[in-house]
Amino acid sequence: MTLHRAIIPAALLLSGCAAYTPHPLDSAPAMLSPPSAAVLEAKADAIRRPWLKPVDLDLSKPLTPDAIATLAVINNPDLKAQRVRAGVSDAQVFAAGLLPDPSVSLGANKVITGPDPFVDLTSALGLDINALRTRGVTRAKARADARKVRLDLAWAEWQTAGKARLQAAKIEGLAQIVALDKASNEVAQSLLSRLQKAAGRGDVAGDRLQAARVAAVNAADALRKAQSNLVAAQEQLDQLLGFPPGTSVGLASIRLPGPPPAVETLFALARDSRTDLAALRAGYQSQEAAVHKAVLDQFPTLNLTINANRDSAGNFLLGPAVDFTLPLWNRNRGGIAVERATRAALKAEYDARLFQTRADIGAAVAGIRVARQQLADAQKRLPEIRHYAEATRRAANRGDLSLETALNAEQALRDRETLIAQSENDIVQQMIALEMLTGAPREAWPQ
Repeated sequence: MTLHRAIIPAALLLSGCAAYTPHPLDSAPAMLSPPSAAVLEAKADAIRRPWLKPVDLDLSKPLTPDAIATLAVINNPDLKAQRVRAGVSDAQVFAAGLLPDPSVSLGANKVITGPDPFVDLTSALGLDINALRTRGVTRAKARADARKVRLDLAWAEWQTAGKARLQAAKIEGLAQIVALDKASNEVAQSLLSRLQKAAGRGDVAGDRLQAARVAAVNAADALRKAQSNLVAAQEQLDQLLGFPPGTSVGLASIRLPGPPPAVETLFALARDSRTDLAALRAGYQSQEAAVHKAVLDQFPTLNLTINANRDSAGNFLLGPAVDFTLPLWNRNRGGIAVERATRAALKAEYDARLFQTRADIGAAVAGIRVARQQLADAQKRLPEIRHYAEATRRAANRGDLSLETALNAEQALRDRETLIAQSENDIVQQMIALEMLTGAPREAWPQ
C-alpha cells in the first residue's frame, strides 16, 4: 500500500513532463515546389495589414502593385522564416512567467560508533526567493523583447513588399526600354547592311560606313544590356515573391504619381508609422527593465529552506533556514554599469535612426523634384522632335531627303522617348522608395 501511494504522485509528476520528439530536416522542402495558386489566393483573402489594400488575387491576370505587395508578404521565404523565429520570443515570455521550481535534498547517515541506534535522516525543501522578487521585471523585459521582435517582423514585411513593388516598377520601365532599343537595333542593323552594299558598289564613303558600324554596335550593346537587366529584375521579383526561378508574372501598368508633400510632413508621419522606430522604442523599454533588474540584483539574494531531520537519537527536528549573500564589495555594480551603458547606447541609436530617417526622406524628396524637372524638360521638346521625324520621313518617301537622314531623325525621337520612359520610371521607383522610408502608403500621406 505504501509503495502504491508513492507511485501515484510520481506518475502524476512524470505525466507533466515534456517528451522529446525528433524533427529532422526535409530532403525536399515544400518551399522549393511551385506554390499553389488556390492557396495563395486564399491567403491573400485572409491576410490583414493596415497598409495592405484588400485585393482579389488572380495569378492568371496582370498583377497590380497592391497584389504584388500582398504576394510578397504571404509567400516570401525569408518572411516565413522570420515569423517562425518570432515564436521564440513568445516562448521566452511564457518562460519568464513560470515560477521557480523548489529544490529538495535528502540525506541519511548511519551511526558507525556510539550508543545512538537510529539512522540520522535529513531533508530540506528550498525555494529561490530572489527569482520571485525579480519575476515582475523579468516578465516585463520578455514582453518588451517579444513586442520588438513583432515590430521588427512588421518592418521586414513592409520593406519586402516595397522591394517587390520596386522590382515590378523596374520591370515595367525596362520592358519599355527593351522595346525601344529593339526597334533602334533593327534600324541600325538594316542601315548598316544597306550601307555595306552601297560601299561595295563604291557609292558610299568609308567614314559613313564606319559611323554606321559604330551606331550598330552601340545599338546592339544597349539592347543586350537592357535585356540582361530585365531578366535580372524578373528573377529578383520571383525570389521576393517566393516563386521558382523563371516564373512568368504578368504586371499591370503603374500610373505616374503626383509630387510628394513637404519633408517635415513626411518625417512627422514616419515617426508615427515606421515600425522599425517602434521596435527601437520597445527595445529601449526592454533595456529599462534590464536596468531595473540589475538594480534589484544588488540586494541580497535570498533562498528559503525548510529543514526536517531525525537525528540518531530519534529526535525529530523541523525549522526554517535562510541563506543570502552580503552585498559588501560587488553589489552587482558591474552589471548595473553594463545595463546603464547599454541603455545609453540604445538611446543614441534611436536618435541616430531618427536623424537618418529625416535625411533619407529629404534626399528622396529632392531626388524626385529633380527627376520631375528632368521629365518636364524631356517632354518639352518631344512634339518638335516628333514633328521633325515625321516630316523627314515624308520627305524621304518623296525622294527629297536620304533615307539615312529620316532614320537618324526617327532615332532621335526614340532616344527622346527612351529618356522620357526612364525619367517616368525613375519617378515611380523613387516614390515607392519614399513610401518605404515613411512607413506608410502614399494614400495615407497628408496633403
